[in-house]
Amino acid sequence: MRRLMLVGILGAALAAVGMPPAHVSAQANMTLATVQIPRKVMAGGQPLAAGSYQLRLTSDTPQAAAGETPDSEVYVEFLRGGKVAGREVATVVSKADIGSVAKGEAPPASGSAKVELLKGNEYLRVWVNKGGTNYLIHLPTGS
Repeated sequence: MRRLMLVGILGAALAAVGMPPAHVSAQANMTLATVQIPRKVMAGGQPLAAGSYQLRLTSDTPQAAAGETPDSEVYVEFLRGGKVAGREVATVVSKADIGSVAKGEAPPASGSAKVELLKGNEYLRVWVNKGGTNYLIHLPTGS
């Protein structure tokens, strides 16, 4: 009984100090996809030049907004030539929920990505489907 209590206390303490959600820490540094960014955009407030980038999950998660689960967003790094060129927040959407978020748009096939300029040319959306989990990244174009 004492051990069970100690395990519970330890688990609560780790949660209180901001340990990343289990699925994020288990998948940190996982490559999501390689994408072609067709124009200069902003990622995390920094310019990101047009070109090919490898996307990689991090273990960092932004502070969850009221009513959101802690694992609904995660930081994704844009790597070019093996070096981090930028990072941005990705919204994480399950396969079960993507229909209500995408509103009729077909997600990319599992294991692939698509890059789209959104209406008004203000954002470039990078949409990655990794094993049924969807990662949506919106990058301002500065237009």
